[in-house]
Amino acid sequence: MSETVAPPEEGVGTPARASARSESRAYDPRLTNADLAPLERQTWGAYNIFAFWMSDVHSVGGYVTAGSLFALGLASWQVLVALVIGIGIVQLFCNLVAKPSQRTGVPYPVICRSAFGVLGANIPAIIRGLIAVAWYGIQTFLASAALDVVLVKLFPGLAPYAVVAEHGFLGLSMLGWGSYLLLWVLQACVFWRGMESIRRFIDFCGPAVYVVMFALCGYLIARAGWDAIDLNLSTVTHTGWSAVPVMLGAIALVVSYFSGPMLNFGDFSRYARSFAAVERGNLLGLPVNFLVFSLLVVVTASLTVPIYGELITDPVQTVARIDNTFAIVLGALTFTIATIGINIVANFVSPAFDFSNVDPRKISWRAGGMIAAVGSLVITPWNLYNNPEVIHYTLETLGACIGPLFGVLLADYYLVRKQHVVVEDLFTLSPRGSYWYRGGYNPAAIIATLLGAAAAVFPVLTAGEVTGMYTAAQYSWFIGCGVGLLGYLALATRGRFRLPIPETP
Repeated sequence: MSETVAPPEEGVGTPARASARSESRAYDPRLTNADLAPLERQTWGAYNIFAFWMSDVHSVGGYVTAGSLFALGLASWQVLVALVIGIGIVQLFCNLVAKPSQRTGVPYPVICRSAFGVLGANIPAIIRGLIAVAWYGIQTFLASAALDVVLVKLFPGLAPYAVVAEHGFLGLSMLGWGSYLLLWVLQACVFWRGMESIRRFIDFCGPAVYVVMFALCGYLIARAGWDAIDLNLSTVTHTGWSAVPVMLGAIALVVSYFSGPMLNFGDFSRYARSFAAVERGNLLGLPVNFLVFSLLVVVTASLTVPIYGELITDPVQTVARIDNTFAIVLGALTFTIATIGINIVANFVSPAFDFSNVDPRKISWRAGGMIAAVGSLVITPWNLYNNPEVIHYTLETLGACIGPLFGVLLADYYLVRKQHVVVEDLFTLSPRGSYWYRGGYNPAAIIATLLGAAAAVFPVLTAGEVTGMYTAAQYSWFIGCGVGLLGYLALATRGRFRLPIPETP
């Protein structure tokens, strides 16, 4: 049995120690490659983590989500309370999921080997990879749709080619195909250059959107005046105790929106030079950044009513109404780039690690990313996006599994193993390894995941048919996470699946 690696002092990276040890003890090639092995150097600071969250929040999807919170029939102060609580929960969970990867220097599918087994970790990796591929395609489609708006505005003669019935193939117009493939290639190029290029890209994306957002907001204020600002995008209909369930739903919506990046966060926190840098970056990027962005969104959206006579919640559509060609191009391209940024950090990098983890000898990180990219094209994501039933029964069902995976990881690292990981044993197929369990699979983690997924999926699939399930479906992530965490804790600490946890020094 390898010596247990305790969490290092702040600022001292376990990966450096692990790297030194690996010189004398080779990792099994069936479980490792240069991309999955512990990092030798961790260089990201708090700003890089901050920029990661800016890229994740500052998108068309983030804009619409933030705006929808102010249209729930709540008073503005109630929305702000829900936002603070919701994003505070996200910050807490992100700090928790960041620590094991930052301390060991390994990505999510590798750290999952401690809970699921060195082979069983492919189960959460594949689930997460499939979800990411689908949403990668959908986000690319949404970005290409924004680009279509700009192209038609600048070149009206292209309008007929934006109609599927006249010039379409497999459900997408000719112009749509051109825009989609262009963005598909651009994202692949950024990804192919490696994590350092991705870091520089996301360092630029988030601040760039802020510049455009403030400029857009200033332009609208100049036209409508300060008196036109209204922080309520709909009539306040919920007061007193009747507002509590709606506020709880808003909190759940915030957490659910960030559920994917929360689970993926270890893939990025592994690059941080210290856990303190992660905490500072999360503080700036989540509570501070999300609140500022949300207020900016609601002010901008509210100003569209007196100026354009209707509420416009899509920033690209708002930009398209400006009577200035340069402003239209700059604004729409900025939001397009922002969507590319969130797509890369949320739906490209992570499945690359996931698919590489399946067979590290044959699938590098870059190859894993290209598998995800090709898969996102093959599934024709525009047809998925335009079919709510498919999304409901496929993507939402898979998405309900995110909570249990999160719960199992936290239970294993914090409650069962008390933050101790044997780094070398994450990369060995020896039956004597700490994470071999039963043939490389940990039954406790698999059963807990199945229980949590079943508990989370049931309200999602029966919403609208079984009394109370529509409300319960809003909290599917919490249900899955809680059942997965408690189920794993119970199975791993008692009974036939109890884990033989060695004494820690």
